[in-house]
Amino acid sequence: MDRFRLIKAWLRARCGAAPEALQPASADASFRRYFRATYPNRTFIVMDAPPEREDCRPFLHVARLLAAAGVHVPEVLEQDLEQGFLLLSDLGNVTYLEALSDPTADALYGDAIAALIQIQRASRPDALPRYDEALLRRELMLFAEWYVGRHLGASLTPSRRQVLEQAFDKILRVNLAEAPVFVHRDYHCRNLMVAAPNPGILDFQDAVFGPASYDLVSLLKDAYVAWDERRVEDWAARYWQQARQAGLPLPPAFADFLRDFDWMGVQRHLKILGIFARLWHRDGKSGYLRDMPRVLGYLRAACARYGELHPLLGLLDELPVPIPAVETPL
Repeated sequence: MDRFRLIKAWLRARCGAAPEALQPASADASFRRYFRATYPNRTFIVMDAPPEREDCRPFLHVARLLAAAGVHVPEVLEQDLEQGFLLLSDLGNVTYLEALSDPTADALYGDAIAALIQIQRASRPDALPRYDEALLRRELMLFAEWYVGRHLGASLTPSRRQVLEQAFDKILRVNLAEAPVFVHRDYHCRNLMVAAPNPGILDFQDAVFGPASYDLVSLLKDAYVAWDERRVEDWAARYWQQARQAGLPLPPAFADFLRDFDWMGVQRHLKILGIFARLWHRDGKSGYLRDMPRVLGYLRAACARYGELHPLLGLLDELPVPIPAVETPL
């Protein structure tokens, strides 16, 4: 029996009736899928996480942590870990990506920043895996393997490898000097829903305990939407001021926090380029390729701002221009 038929049978057993409609709600970069189940007076979301590919337990654990922090996450109504199904409350179908515009951005980002600070205030070191040097460095290596090697087809000569290794060391020193907090790890416009209370927060199962600026980078230097640099700095300053007032251990000078924010962005955007390349070449998901230029733009701008990162910028300049996607991965 295929997964779709299994879901319908599971819903019939758990809800007492089959749904009037069962339609795709969203898909993400993993093997998880989401369906919206429509009943006469209510809709639900079904998470389909094949147990041989995905583990639902981190989602359940982080959902409890975030609910305890007082932010809006889906309520888990039913669970079947053996089959890999969760029945969740429906946070609606309007993402931040769909709702963001010049007139709405200040209010939406204001709500997202307030929720982020709530999450960070609930942090404790024993609740989530550490976002440690080993994990941060593994993420950086995705850039070398999948973006440079596979996507661009460029060789990592000894001199290029030395530039990358030295840049990675510098980036990680700055990242790991930040105070650690709860990190959602994908706090961006596709995982934030316009809801009441706002925002509804999704896709948090990979949360870790790590650098304080990480989620703000995900939000304000988003791979899927870009804003004027001055506006981004203004939102970052509002976060910094509010977070300091809430007692979070951020640098006392905004300039120092902005440097942390920029360098955290360098780590994240190197990783994202590697992940987007892997999603195409390994998994055949081409949709993320259209967002690569935006991510590369963030990366180049940050490298240009800091002299210590100019060798990395030089490496980016000498790499081949990405080849447009074709119908099948290379």
